[in-house]
Amino acid sequence: MRIAIVSDSHDHIPNLQRAVRLANQGGAELLIHCGDLISPFMLPYLHAFQGLVHLIYGNNAGDQHLIASRCASGFDNIRHHGFHGTLVAGSYRIAFNHYPELARELALSGAFDLVCCGHDHFYAVERLRNCLLINPGDLLGKDEIPSFALLDTEDASVRRIEVGSKIVLDD
Repeated sequence: MRIAIVSDSHDHIPNLQRAVRLANQGGAELLIHCGDLISPFMLPYLHAFQGLVHLIYGNNAGDQHLIASRCASGFDNIRHHGFHGTLVAGSYRIAFNHYPELARELALSGAFDLVCCGHDHFYAVERLRNCLLINPGDLLGKDEIPSFALLDTEDASVRRIEVGSKIVLDD
Protein backbone atom coordinates (compact mmCIF):
# COMPACT_ATOMS: atom_id res chain seq x y z
CA MET A 1 0.00 0.00 0.00
CA ARG A 2 1.13 3.56 -0.68
CA ILE A 3 0.26 6.32 1.78
CA ALA A 4 0.57 10.03 0.92
CA ILE A 5 1.34 12.25 3.91
CA VAL A 6 0.81 16.01 3.62
CA SER A 7 0.74 18.91 6.07
CA ASP A 8 0.53 22.66 6.43
CA SER A 9 -1.28 23.49 3.21
CA HIS A 10 -2.31 26.88 4.69
CA ASP A 11 -4.96 27.44 2.01
CA HIS A 12 -2.44 27.22 -0.84
CA ILE A 13 -4.82 25.86 -3.47
CA PRO A 14 -2.34 25.20 -6.34
CA ASN A 15 0.08 23.23 -4.15
CA LEU A 16 -2.69 21.13 -2.59
CA GLN A 17 -4.07 20.43 -6.07
CA ARG A 18 -0.60 19.37 -7.28
CA ALA A 19 -0.02 17.18 -4.24
CA VAL A 20 -3.36 15.40 -4.64
CA ARG A 21 -2.75 14.89 -8.37
CA LEU A 22 0.76 13.52 -7.73
CA ALA A 23 -0.49 11.27 -4.93
CA ASN A 24 -3.16 9.88 -7.25
CA GLN A 25 -0.60 9.37 -10.04
CA GLY A 26 1.80 7.76 -7.56
CA GLY A 27 -0.75 5.10 -6.66
CA ALA A 28 -1.47 6.29 -3.11
CA GLU A 29 -4.50 4.57 -1.62
CA LEU A 30 -4.64 6.66 1.54
CA LEU A 31 -3.85 10.32 2.26
CA ILE A 32 -3.13 11.73 5.71
CA HIS A 33 -3.26 15.50 6.20
CA CYS A 34 -1.40 16.45 9.40
CA GLY A 35 -3.06 19.80 10.00
CA ASP A 36 -3.23 23.46 9.05
CA LEU A 37 -5.65 23.00 6.17
CA ILE A 38 -7.37 26.09 7.69
CA SER A 39 -10.40 26.90 5.48
CA PRO A 40 -13.42 24.81 4.50
CA PHE A 41 -13.01 25.92 0.88
CA MET A 42 -9.96 23.61 0.69
CA LEU A 43 -12.04 20.46 1.25
CA PRO A 44 -13.10 19.98 -2.41
CA TYR A 45 -9.42 19.92 -3.39
CA LEU A 46 -8.73 17.18 -0.82
CA HIS A 47 -11.86 15.37 -1.98
CA ALA A 48 -10.22 15.00 -5.42
CA PHE A 49 -7.96 12.33 -3.90
CA GLN A 50 -9.07 8.94 -5.23
CA GLY A 51 -8.80 7.13 -1.90
CA LEU A 52 -9.63 7.76 1.72
CA VAL A 53 -8.40 11.01 3.33
CA HIS A 54 -7.74 11.40 7.06
CA LEU A 55 -7.60 14.99 8.28
CA ILE A 56 -6.77 16.70 11.58
CA TYR A 57 -6.58 20.29 12.77
CA GLY A 58 -3.28 22.05 13.36
CA ASN A 59 -2.50 25.20 15.27
CA ASN A 60 -4.21 27.26 12.53
CA ALA A 61 -7.50 25.42 12.66
CA GLY A 62 -9.71 27.99 10.92
CA ASP A 63 -13.45 27.40 11.15
CA GLN A 64 -13.39 24.12 13.07
CA HIS A 65 -17.15 23.67 13.20
CA LEU A 66 -17.64 24.20 9.46
CA ILE A 67 -14.71 21.96 8.52
CA ALA A 68 -15.96 19.12 10.73
CA SER A 69 -19.58 19.42 9.62
CA ARG A 70 -18.70 19.57 5.92
CA CYS A 71 -16.44 16.54 6.23
CA ALA A 72 -19.30 14.65 7.86
CA SER A 73 -21.93 15.61 5.32
CA GLY A 74 -20.39 16.58 2.00
CA PHE A 75 -17.20 14.63 1.38
CA ASP A 76 -17.61 10.86 1.60
CA ASN A 77 -13.89 10.09 1.35
CA ILE A 78 -12.69 12.53 4.06
CA ARG A 79 -12.55 11.41 7.69
CA HIS A 80 -12.08 14.21 10.17
CA HIS A 81 -10.38 13.28 13.45
CA GLY A 82 -10.19 16.56 15.37
CA PHE A 83 -6.72 17.23 16.79
CA HIS A 84 -5.36 13.67 16.82
CA GLY A 85 -6.01 10.66 14.64
CA THR A 86 -5.33 6.94 14.74
CA LEU A 87 -6.13 4.22 12.25
CA VAL A 88 -5.03 0.84 11.00
CA ALA A 89 -4.10 0.48 7.33
CA GLY A 90 -3.09 -3.02 6.31
CA SER A 91 -0.75 -4.11 9.08
CA TYR A 92 0.29 -0.53 9.95
CA ARG A 93 -0.90 1.01 13.21
CA ILE A 94 -0.84 4.74 12.47
CA ALA A 95 -1.10 7.88 14.59
CA PHE A 96 -0.99 11.46 13.39
CA ASN A 97 -1.03 14.86 15.02
CA HIS A 98 0.28 18.27 14.14
CA TYR A 99 3.17 18.66 16.58
CA PRO A 100 6.59 16.97 16.21
CA GLU A 101 7.15 16.80 19.99
CA LEU A 102 3.91 14.87 20.53
CA ALA A 103 4.61 12.71 17.48
CA ARG A 104 8.01 11.74 18.88
CA GLU A 105 6.39 10.62 22.15
CA LEU A 106 3.84 8.56 20.22
CA ALA A 107 6.58 6.99 18.10
CA LEU A 108 8.60 6.05 21.17
CA SER A 109 5.54 4.56 22.90
CA GLY A 110 5.76 1.35 20.90
CA ALA A 111 2.04 1.47 20.13
CA PHE A 112 2.41 2.50 16.47
CA ASP A 113 4.29 1.48 13.33
CA LEU A 114 3.93 4.92 11.73
CA VAL A 115 3.50 8.36 13.28
CA CYS A 116 3.01 11.48 11.13
CA CYS A 117 3.18 15.15 12.03
CA GLY A 118 3.76 18.61 10.58
CA HIS A 119 3.90 22.10 12.11
CA ASP A 120 7.57 23.04 11.69
CA HIS A 121 7.40 22.97 7.86
CA PHE A 122 10.56 20.84 7.50
CA TYR A 123 10.71 17.41 5.85
CA ALA A 124 12.10 14.69 8.10
CA VAL A 125 11.99 10.91 8.26
CA GLU A 126 13.32 9.04 11.27
CA ARG A 127 13.13 5.52 12.62
CA LEU A 128 12.54 5.40 16.38
CA ARG A 129 12.72 1.82 17.63
CA ASN A 130 10.18 -0.01 15.44
CA CYS A 131 8.28 3.11 14.42
CA LEU A 132 8.68 5.31 11.37
CA LEU A 133 8.24 9.02 12.18
CA ILE A 134 7.44 11.19 9.14
CA ASN A 135 7.10 14.94 8.82
CA PRO A 136 6.26 15.60 5.14
CA GLY A 137 7.33 19.25 5.21
CA ASP A 138 4.75 21.76 4.10
CA LEU A 139 2.62 22.43 1.06
CA LEU A 140 2.83 26.18 1.66
CA GLY A 141 6.48 26.52 0.64
CA LYS A 142 7.43 28.96 3.37
CA ASP A 143 11.01 27.81 4.05
CA GLU A 144 11.55 24.90 1.67
CA ILE A 145 10.20 23.78 -1.67
CA PRO A 146 6.66 22.50 -0.96
CA SER A 147 6.57 18.75 -0.59
CA PHE A 148 4.80 15.72 0.76
CA ALA A 149 5.89 12.19 1.63
CA LEU A 150 4.90 9.00 -0.14
CA LEU A 151 5.32 5.84 1.94
CA ASP A 152 5.33 2.39 0.37
CA THR A 153 4.36 0.00 3.16
CA GLU A 154 5.68 -3.03 1.23
CA ASP A 155 9.30 -2.06 1.88
CA ALA A 156 8.86 0.91 4.27
CA SER A 157 10.48 3.23 1.73
CA VAL A 158 9.67 6.93 1.86
CA ARG A 159 10.04 9.40 -0.99
CA ARG A 160 9.89 13.17 -0.77
CA ILE A 161 7.72 14.51 -3.59
CA GLU A 162 8.24 18.20 -4.41
CA VAL A 163 5.14 20.02 -5.69
CA GLY A 164 6.15 23.59 -6.45
CA SER A 165 8.56 26.39 -5.70
CA LYS A 166 9.39 28.16 -2.48
CA ILE A 167 7.57 31.38 -1.61
CA VAL A 168 9.97 34.32 -1.50
CA LEU A 169 8.95 37.25 0.68
CA ASP A 170 10.58 40.66 0.48
CA ASP A 171 12.10 41.75 3.80
